[in-house]
Amino acid sequence: MQTKFLVWFAIIFYLCNMNQMFDILTSRELFLLIMASVTYVVLFIVAVQNSRRKILLLQERLNKVHAMKEEQLANSNQNIEQNLQRIAQLESIIQKLGNENSMLRLELEEQKARLDYANTIAMIENEKREQAETVIFGSDVYLRMKSLLAQGRSMNDHDFVELNQVVNSVYTNFTERLYSLCKLSNHEFRVCLLVKVRVQPKDIATLTAHSKEGIATTRSRLYQKVFGKKGSSKEWDDFVLSL
Repeated sequence: MQTKFLVWFAIIFYLCNMNQMFDILTSRELFLLIMASVTYVVLFIVAVQNSRRKILLLQERLNKVHAMKEEQLANSNQNIEQNLQRIAQLESIIQKLGNENSMLRLELEEQKARLDYANTIAMIENEKREQAETVIFGSDVYLRMKSLLAQGRSMNDHDFVELNQVVNSVYTNFTERLYSLCKLSNHEFRVCLLVKVRVQPKDIATLTAHSKEGIATTRSRLYQKVFGKKGSSKEWDDFVLSL
């Protein structure tokens, strides 16, 4: 709001003093001034458009995260078992139909194929998550981190460097993707790193020597910084987990 006010004030000031400027400036100086003004306006418009495009892309990514989480929830281990039971029932019905009522048989085979596909995707996602968690949760730095939490102590610079290396070995270019979103302070990056390895907010506060309220503020502030609108700390966590 303050920036917009300053811009409008400058425009009004410019218009009010235009005649005086015409008298003072030479033709060449006036031409250069006009060209500089036009260039500034064009660059400003391009910057705004690029910013909006970036926000839309990030919002689209966040929407995909929500959709993916809903799909994962729908394809949990319990539902995989339910799908398998339904697949067995469909196979039994299809066998009994034989060549009779071919249209119904095709519809049942289509349902079975969809259930098979949903189960395959769910099992692949579960395996990927389990492998990633095995590497991270079994790493020396993670075990040291749990020990520090038990003692109520915070992590040092070396711990965070090591954790960053482990995370990027599992989630390729995580740090690069994170820094491409916006400029991050050292503290903000460390919070994101701990969110990525699924550390609880109260434990993040301990490991970074900050208050729990401060950690919540940092996460919600990061959401607003990246997406240009207010969001909850949980929404930021979901986004980080998607990277």
